[in-house]
Amino acid sequence: MSNPKSILHSGYHYPLTRAWQGERTLTKEMLMYPIFISDDENAFDHIDSLPGQYRIGINKLKEFIAPLYQKGLKSVMLFGVPLKEGVKDPTGSRADDPEGPTILSVRLLRKEFPNLFVGCDVCLCEYTSHGHCGILREDGTLNNALSVQRLQQVAVNYAKAGAQCVAPSDMMDGRIKAIKEGLMEAGLAHKVMLISYAAKFAGPWYGPFRDAANSAPAFGDRKCYQLPTNGRGLARRAIKRDMEEGADCIMVKPGLPYLDIVREAAEIAADYPISVYQVSGEYSMLYHSAKAGVFDLKTIVLESMTSFLRAGATLILTYYTPDLLTWLDEESN
Repeated sequence: MSNPKSILHSGYHYPLTRAWQGERTLTKEMLMYPIFISDDENAFDHIDSLPGQYRIGINKLKEFIAPLYQKGLKSVMLFGVPLKEGVKDPTGSRADDPEGPTILSVRLLRKEFPNLFVGCDVCLCEYTSHGHCGILREDGTLNNALSVQRLQQVAVNYAKAGAQCVAPSDMMDGRIKAIKEGLMEAGLAHKVMLISYAAKFAGPWYGPFRDAANSAPAFGDRKCYQLPTNGRGLARRAIKRDMEEGADCIMVKPGLPYLDIVREAAEIAADYPISVYQVSGEYSMLYHSAKAGVFDLKTIVLESMTSFLRAGATLILTYYTPDLLTWLDEESN
């Protein structure tokens, strides 16, 4: 090796110098924990398809969050899960029920944990009797205009309840603009972050989530509104559109199968925070593989986090957040 520039080992021979090679280092501030809130006030139900995750009732929520908050939990994303009879209807009218699980949990968390950033997923699928993310026409296709109108109402009501972030995951056309305008009219746009699930792809990675949230579609699928797996160009267009409509942050979902799209988002929306959702299927895949001895769970999860950061993410939604709070403390000691 006569060329001095051919020597690379010198730059990463030591643990510290290896750390210097990264553009970003994972911190607790980068983690947002998705939580399922049951309308059974006293529930603490284990979710079989998401080992280690629970549907939590409002009466159990403070007890559950307190130790995580002490460990450094910075932010959560709330998903309401109605399980009682008669709650679901064709228009998702109970999604923003003042006595429903989402709004009750927002109020509790804002009161009990003043430094916790509270976000709400905005969608109708958990609350519609047909399980789709919007309001349907008689022929079963989406009525985009009515869906957007309803999603705007839900998002604004979450914000009025105290949510510091609303994140529409429905993939309706034009919902970012409508929600932003709704927040402006309510005098809340200056203090409520609008995260757009701009590049959300259809596919099998959400199976455990739909079990957890009781939100599987009663018929058909969501391929007409969530992006097709091969839709790189569509993802670029959706990201650009949602930036123009007023999104404060762009999300890519799922995560590991779409790292190329995370990189695309980071380049297109260079001046925006980029979030990535490590979805339920990714979580379960890593969990069960580690359980089978394929690899060490901590090692593989930390590597997946590095993959997200390397691709350009600055915010990561992951069900591994509680574990990562512990692991990050271990790594720093």
